[in-house]
Amino acid sequence: MLDLKAIRSEPEKFLRLLEAKGAAENLNRLLDLDYQRRQLVTKTDELKSLRNRVSDEIARLKRAGAAAEDKIKEMKSVSLQIKEQDEQIRSLEEQIHQILITLPNIPHASVKIGRSAADNEVVKIWGEVPTYDFPLKDHLDLAENLGIIDFKRAAKISGTGFPLYVGDGAVLERALVNFMLDFHRKKHGYREVFPPFLVNRDSAFSTGQLPKLEEDMYLTSEDDLFLIPTAEVPVTNIHRDEIIPENKLPIKYVAYSGCFRREAGSYGKETRGLSRVHQFNKVELVWFTIPETSYDVHEKLLQDAEEILQALNLHYRVVSLCSGDLSFAAAKCYDIEVWAPGTGKYFEVSSVSNFEDFQARRANIRYRRSGDNRVGYVHTLNGSGVATPRLMIALLETYQTDEGTIVVPEALQPYTGFSLIKTTV
Repeated sequence: MLDLKAIRSEPEKFLRLLEAKGAAENLNRLLDLDYQRRQLVTKTDELKSLRNRVSDEIARLKRAGAAAEDKIKEMKSVSLQIKEQDEQIRSLEEQIHQILITLPNIPHASVKIGRSAADNEVVKIWGEVPTYDFPLKDHLDLAENLGIIDFKRAAKISGTGFPLYVGDGAVLERALVNFMLDFHRKKHGYREVFPPFLVNRDSAFSTGQLPKLEEDMYLTSEDDLFLIPTAEVPVTNIHRDEIIPENKLPIKYVAYSGCFRREAGSYGKETRGLSRVHQFNKVELVWFTIPETSYDVHEKLLQDAEEILQALNLHYRVVSLCSGDLSFAAAKCYDIEVWAPGTGKYFEVSSVSNFEDFQARRANIRYRRSGDNRVGYVHTLNGSGVATPRLMIALLETYQTDEGTIVVPEALQPYTGFSLIKTTV
């Protein structure tokens, strides 16, 4: 959530940056309500001060045996006015809060101003585009021919968008998760957690999914719990309503979770095979750090996520998102896009985001400085390290052979126990 005091002190800056995210329409209304509230608070405080002074005077008059009825009558009127104005203040505060929770984070100064993904910038390319001397298949044909992913039976079980991994496909999927968890835990020093896959409204609000993205989430209405769209949600909320000593920062977690997304706004987008599914697996990286170091951490987090693709020797690029393509909560974001040669396109497998103090304000996650004991908000960051469906697309298509088999990358072989996937149907 944005800082109202900061908006009040630099309204033109926030208007410009919110316009860059296409979300400035309610800012003037917010400032007007805030002005009304502050004016009313001043008037109400003056009346309360008057009531306190006159109440003392009434007490003195009573002790002296003097008449105080006129002043008592006057203070009843003042008290009624105070009550009415307090109610108006509460109403204004609620209106202000309702606008604040719908305002997105503002983009960092280094973010390019742009309208859509067409304005994003490629900032890094790793590896060479692989070449082949035989006709390529896409992941859907490969998976069906090998009998490792059964989309038809999955649709019978649950509906479209729910893959069913079978045999070596199931083993490969599990191998990817275990490989990534071990990689980040052992090489990068992340602390592993295994979070709940259902969260309450407070948790979903804290990370910015609510209220804006509720239609994209699966809700268990009887318990009012949401299936998580990413482990970012439960892991960030580990420290909700806490004050962390500065000497405990940074904190960095790695977590596996199933992820569930209705993708309510994704009609018309590419949905073939694994490219856009409602249930998938992901390894998530989450950091809590002090504000002064968060953009150094952002670069480190990006590097940690990239190293997964490097270890699997998959060609990829890193894209810096423009203002119009940033998520609701992000101040800056890199997308890592892996190349899928059979499909002939790049697929996003990780978004690496710095939220600055936006989530921390919503979740009330603070830290106490070592030097002066002052309390401030932490900065939170997260990145997929990485999501498996599109990684699986790239892996199957990159490592296919002219015989229709799949070579298992060397880094995964200790986890699969085999080096080649061949027809098992």
